Amino acid sequence: MAEGDARFGAASFQVVDPERIPAKRYYDEDFYRLECERLWPHVWQMACRLEQIPNVGDWIEYSNLGKSVIVVRTQSGVKAFHNACRHRGVQLARGHGNCEVQGFTCPFHGWRWNIEGKNTFVYGRRLFGEGQLDPAELALAPCRSEVQLGCVFINFDDEAPAFREIIGPLADRLDAHNVGQLRAEWWYATVLPANWKTAMEAFMEGFHVMRTHPQLQEILPSLYNGMYAGDAGGAKLSVRENIGAQIEHMVELNRGMAGQIHAKEIEIARQLVDVDLPEDPNQALMTWFSLVQAQITQQLRAKGEPVPDLNAVAVSDPLKAVEFIFPHYFLLSFFSSMASYRIRPLGPESCLFELWSLTFFPEGEEPEPPMAPLMLPYDSDQFPPIPRQDYSNIPEQQIGLHAEGFEFMRLAKDIEGLISNYQRVIDGYLQAAAPERLAKATQALGGNFDGPIVDLGL
Repeated sequence: MAEGDARFGAASFQVVDPERIPAKRYYDEDFYRLECERLWPHVWQMACRLEQIPNVGDWIEYSNLGKSVIVVRTQSGVKAFHNACRHRGVQLARGHGNCEVQGFTCPFHGWRWNIEGKNTFVYGRRLFGEGQLDPAELALAPCRSEVQLGCVFINFDDEAPAFREIIGPLADRLDAHNVGQLRAEWWYATVLPANWKTAMEAFMEGFHVMRTHPQLQEILPSLYNGMYAGDAGGAKLSVRENIGAQIEHMVELNRGMAGQIHAKEIEIARQLVDVDLPEDPNQALMTWFSLVQAQITQQLRAKGEPVPDLNAVAVSDPLKAVEFIFPHYFLLSFFSSMASYRIRPLGPESCLFELWSLTFFPEGEEPEPPMAPLMLPYDSDQFPPIPRQDYSNIPEQQIGLHAEGFEFMRLAKDIEGLISNYQRVIDGYLQAAAPERLAKATQALGGNFDGPIVDLGL
């Protein structure tokens, strides 16, 4: 379908060539409006982490694009309600809290609801016609929600396929890694002067490491050159030198990122620097990583942490370095701990970017969960080094997308395919493709980090 198809307005900018992404998709106001109208109301959005609402009555607000939802733990499970009084629409709650006893009270006229959404008080009831007081109509309007992967996901579309129908086998692979039992250590956030997709796509390939994260490239040039330059260049390392470089690489990834590789995992890896290994360098490295994963599993389980058998799940349910939950949430993994990112649009060229450090804790020793992010300027030196380096690129890319003569991005079809695949799934929503086709296409995004352009059947 050519640009400007009548069904999508004069600025549809559909992806026609999968290797070329039109630049205006990242700043055109009409295209952004289409996403707000046809994408976001129909997708599963990560609303909160489950540990933020551990007790009956605990609630937290989630908002995106002017829509606000209250997520609350009730006696019968987690529920979500649209955040509006049934009288005149005033928002009932902001932030987070516990309402087991008092429920939700409208600050305007004092109407009240319990945690199950049932109306319990109408001030001046005698003033209203009976047709306005039907209990079913006075109940808080429910928002569809599912508890998945240690989070609560919401969807404004009651007819959309279930979460696992959309995400597919990736959800099962993440379950095998016990993602639902990870807990947050910290939570940062910033506002980036960039389209939400510009921010998401900065993490869809490792192709950028050489220039954006040179400290990683310098430690293991053979790793990154081998993957992206077709050349394992750099000095040949002995087995012991290679192990030392691997640990140094882990330390650099951990600096401030915590969850992506946790300090406790590096400490265990350091215990194995002098173990006997095969003479063949490749076999030695594989053996060493297997030993490290076995010891992380054994030692952390001995402390009571619900760590999966890392060697077993590496075979049965392998994960890529980054796994995306369409459209705005993703996880970065290495051993057992993880980092997670969430991105929400604030306008055509602005987005809220959040990141968490996640790890396992013994039962009963979990820390108090962060209930709100530490908000920082995007160029703050309080951010971990690696995202800070990414943040230095993303706003510059957003500006460059406006350059005269820059009509589209040119993608490497075998390594930047996830960008194209993601964009074409978005097109599927904008075109109101059949739900089963959208689900099948979205499932193809799982495991596609650093992957090729694929036929999505859209």
